[in-house]
Amino acid sequence: MSVFYAYTSSATLDQEAMVAKADSTPLTEAQREIMEIVWQRAEVTVTEVRDALAENRDVARNTIQTMIVRLEEKGWLKHREDGRTFIYSAARPRTTSLGAKVSQMVDRFFSGSPEEMVTALIEYRGLSKDEAERIGQMIEMADAKQKRSSKKRGKKSS
Repeated sequence: MSVFYAYTSSATLDQEAMVAKADSTPLTEAQREIMEIVWQRAEVTVTEVRDALAENRDVARNTIQTMIVRLEEKGWLKHREDGRTFIYSAARPRTTSLGAKVSQMVDRFFSGSPEEMVTALIEYRGLSKDEAERIGQMIEMADAKQKRSSKKRGKKSS
């Protein structure tokens, strides 16, 4: 539910939608694991990521470095240099990854129907009153945004 609650302004929705369009391919499990570390810590080195992952299993530093370079090439990470050390940070918010994963889930499990997904959520998990209110507000915001976009497109074609 925190994913939904994160969308509190239309400006945030616009920014995240633009980022999501850049590369909406969902992260692999390994990529997501690295990105979770980056999102938690804000800035990391390759060694810090390797050390964090090594708590659960053996991982080679070169493998982690290659994955981090690929994530940067795909636009998920950016870096700055501190002497000879590259310090990486997220180039995209966590919600971008979640959005791509949800989109993939809707396509795969619900035949592309968001309605079916929401129906399953309500029927099998249920919603608290607060959750239902927040979701209702998000729907209203999305509807208003869509109406604004439609008006802008209408003016351009005139």
